[in-house]
Amino acid sequence: MRINENTKIVGRKVILVPYCAEHVEKYHEWMKSPELQELTASEELTLPEEYEMQNSWRDDEDKCTFLILSRMIYDETGNELEALVGDTNLFLKADEVSGDRLQIAEAEIMIAEPQARGKGYGWEAMLLLFKYAQKNLNIRKYEAKIGIKNEKSLCMFEKMKFREVSRSAVFAEITLERVIDNEWIQWLDEQVILLCENYR
Repeated sequence: MRINENTKIVGRKVILVPYCAEHVEKYHEWMKSPELQELTASEELTLPEEYEMQNSWRDDEDKCTFLILSRMIYDETGNELEALVGDTNLFLKADEVSGDRLQIAEAEIMIAEPQARGKGYGWEAMLLLFKYAQKNLNIRKYEAKIGIKNEKSLCMFEKMKFREVSRSAVFAEITLERVIDNEWIQWLDEQVILLCENYR
């Protein structure tokens, strides 16, 4: 999505940056991991395919992605590749009921670096992405499809006030939803203001 190609969001623990060509090789190495493939329901791509995917994330109007940097590492090194720990994405789609374009977004989060897990990076990155989307994209509802065994992600989205709407035994995943209303926006603002001076 071109709208965020020059956007950097600085939080307390993380910095969100656009997915650029210089990040592809490290991302490609991550996605060789069977664990990450299972958690993200992904298949390993060749390096040329990964570059094509990066172009798609940059150009397609129905995708919004940011890579997640550890702010502590980036502040120490000034090197995005060294600080890179994961990514967070939105897949936008039309509301099948209303037919309105880009009303629903499926949210995804991945903390790829094992040493970066359990530090609150995913929580902060997801909240900052939700706030960015609220200000810049036409979204009325979020979905999250999470593997049944992925208890940490399920717990995180439930804490973000998502509710379970379905389970698929075939895909071994749970679908959660969050309708965007004034009460949730107020909650989101309260969370984000603690994380990021950009949104005060």
